[in-house]
Amino acid sequence: MVDHDSLRATSEAYDAVAPTYAQLFRDTLRDSPLDRAILGVFAEAVRASGDGQVADLGCGPGHVTAYLDELGLAAFGVDASPAMIKLARQACPDLRFDVGSMAALDIADGALDGVLSRWSIIHIPPQELPVVLAEFHRVLAPGGHLLVGFSASDDPSHPTQVFDHTVAPAYRWSPDHLAALLRGSGLAEVARTVREPQPTDRRQFREIHLLARKASTEAA
Repeated sequence: MVDHDSLRATSEAYDAVAPTYAQLFRDTLRDSPLDRAILGVFAEAVRASGDGQVADLGCGPGHVTAYLDELGLAAFGVDASPAMIKLARQACPDLRFDVGSMAALDIADGALDGVLSRWSIIHIPPQELPVVLAEFHRVLAPGGHLLVGFSASDDPSHPTQVFDHTVAPAYRWSPDHLAALLRGSGLAEVARTVREPQPTDRRQFREIHLLARKASTEAA
């Protein structure tokens, strides 16, 4: 079950800060060659498995969706915040952006070659994350790829850890535990990256990207 009150509260919180958020994060990829490299690997994997149809889930103001488009993918964005989607449409009028929930996507089964979820699952309560991962699996075509980014918990023995996110309640995850949840949803880990915090980072959290793949064929 999904807590719709929690989803609405997160959406409203991001609506309230959308212009500031867009201003703060619009140049983050320019300043992060590692993130650009990770997205490049994801783009290559997606193109190898299909026509390049990709959903950027939790797209915010659309800057990463636009970068995926630059990499040659047929990318569109989805976010629960109407204010974020409005900003994304203004910034990237040639791209598609939809208001929607990761827990109930208005996307046909097997329609996508790739799903990107960067720092969007952090706002999903732990008990609800399997529902979201099942949606990721549902909309991916056989052989499609998922790239998920999140902050790591400090103690591997604790699957999740609440942290003081500026906008809305948020959770860090044990990378191994999240990889296990992906496997349980039919998404096998292909690779992971770990970025150690820099001395100047406000939060001293490790940043994780997990690349996973849906099987090309699945048992009936």
